[in-house]
Amino acid sequence: TKAKTVVVKKQPQGRSQESNLQWRWPVAGPVVNAFSLAGKVNKGVDIRGKLGESVCAAADGIVVYAGGGLRGYGKLVIVKHNDKFLSAYGHNRTILVKEGEKVKGGQIVAEIGSSSSNQEMLHFEIRRNGKPENPMLYLPGRP
Repeated sequence: TKAKTVVVKKQPQGRSQESNLQWRWPVAGPVVNAFSLAGKVNKGVDIRGKLGESVCAAADGIVVYAGGGLRGYGKLVIVKHNDKFLSAYGHNRTILVKEGEKVKGGQIVAEIGSSSSNQEMLHFEIRRNGKPENPMLYLPGRP
């Protein structure tokens, strides 16, 4: 059998500059489920947290959705940052913002709840032109 060579391309740091947004982590915990559009699909990242822990807006924007009507997301907050970018925060216990409200990056928008598999975590997505993108391309590195 032939060994496959995997070429890992380092993402240029230009992705976050391209968005013209100052992205930040919505919660401080470790990523427990990575972004994937193949196999076990995950349109964002799942970040472990404690029940009731604060979830912060990842960048400035306007709350365009705050509710529980989308199956699979639990209580969900969606923030529109500009014409291209949205961020979504799912599996919340409590939503602390209303639709139409302006939020600043770092502002608390919700409290961590648990997923259908009873994991205490935040499901976090970044969408560009409506398509899910890997949040790790935008979020700053961690110390």
